[in-house]
Amino acid sequence: MIVMDRLRIFVLLLACLVLSAIPLQGGVFRSGIDVLDASDCRALKGKKVALITNAAGVTVRGESNYAMLLRNGISLSFLMAPEHGFAVNVEAGKKTGGSVIGDTLRVHSLYGASKKPSVALLKTVDLVVFDLQDVGARCYTYISTMKLAMEACMEAGVSFMVLDRPNPVAPLSPSGFMLDKGYESFVGAVAVPFVHAMTVGEIALLLKKSSFQGLDLQVVKMEGYRRELFGDELPGFAFVSPSPNIRNIETAVVYPATVMLEATAVSEGRGTDAPFLQFGAPFIDSTRLLEEVKACRLPGVEFFSVSFIPKSGKFRNEQCFGLKLRVSDRKRFSPFTTSAALLLVLQKLYPSSLGLKSGGVFFDRLAGTPRFREMILEQVPVEVIVEASRNDVREFQRTHPARFIYP
Repeated sequence: MIVMDRLRIFVLLLACLVLSAIPLQGGVFRSGIDVLDASDCRALKGKKVALITNAAGVTVRGESNYAMLLRNGISLSFLMAPEHGFAVNVEAGKKTGGSVIGDTLRVHSLYGASKKPSVALLKTVDLVVFDLQDVGARCYTYISTMKLAMEACMEAGVSFMVLDRPNPVAPLSPSGFMLDKGYESFVGAVAVPFVHAMTVGEIALLLKKSSFQGLDLQVVKMEGYRRELFGDELPGFAFVSPSPNIRNIETAVVYPATVMLEATAVSEGRGTDAPFLQFGAPFIDSTRLLEEVKACRLPGVEFFSVSFIPKSGKFRNEQCFGLKLRVSDRKRFSPFTTSAALLLVLQKLYPSSLGLKSGGVFFDRLAGTPRFREMILEQVPVEVIVEASRNDVREFQRTHPARFIYP
């Protein structure tokens, strides 16, 4: 008996040794910033560099990207910060000014008087580095900032480098309508599906091919990235909040389902402890709304009645009634289908209060087309809306079969 026990222990130890010798699938994960650091920033040596980033731009050890560049002896001339400011503490839509880090490193705003970098300013450097964490939805403005920066760099004759980061919701299937001509805006600047499943590096390469062929572009690819994993499933990746109201992966997953409410008279939960995870308004009957939404049988998501009082944003200091979302199965959850269903129900119950007609311009910019709003107003069945959007996505996929740089 003792011999058998010892044999079992030996076999278990041998199995552990064998398994430990097998590398993890995809290897050790490193973001673009960490790959650059591992090379001692060789590609930047001897160049004057500008950096587009914010406080979420950190290495795997939590070191700020600008500090890492300085540690490696890079000549860093200045920083540029997008919407929400460098400190990531400014609410959406509010202009930000410049600032200074450590009394010497200037931070220029790309969400103030202009959203496009000054060509004259860019001509003082050799290369612009872009290191921002995106959240996988077209209306999230960091890819719009990237597009404008690429345009300015091409005009200035300056090189552009993207330090790639994970799309934290990459496993969500591409969905939503494409941009219609004439509906481009800062919340819809890149011709990708509303939920695009791409990284910023992949989008940069797509933009170079379609619009900036003369730009000297380099993408520092991630290592060990697995696009079938959500951000909180990716070993070694720590999601740092890139804006005040996207505080975790859970919110990033739900964000495309509720962000369209920004263009309605319903609060999307800003000013509460659960932005985008809950929504409501003083005029809503939570019980009736819950019944209608549950009847839609939306896959992968559950709803609960809720009341809240926003401290800022819509209905500040007023009690709102609505619903809270909880994603129960990410693999089955469809943000766009959920968005369409919620808007259809809200329009059905509160046609004179929702504000889709009066808020049409902003809604259409977010959606990238007037078709979505028109279908909601006409109460077109959700499956018809979803199929129409899928046609857009299929055409995009057919036109750009090589859009991914990771398996």
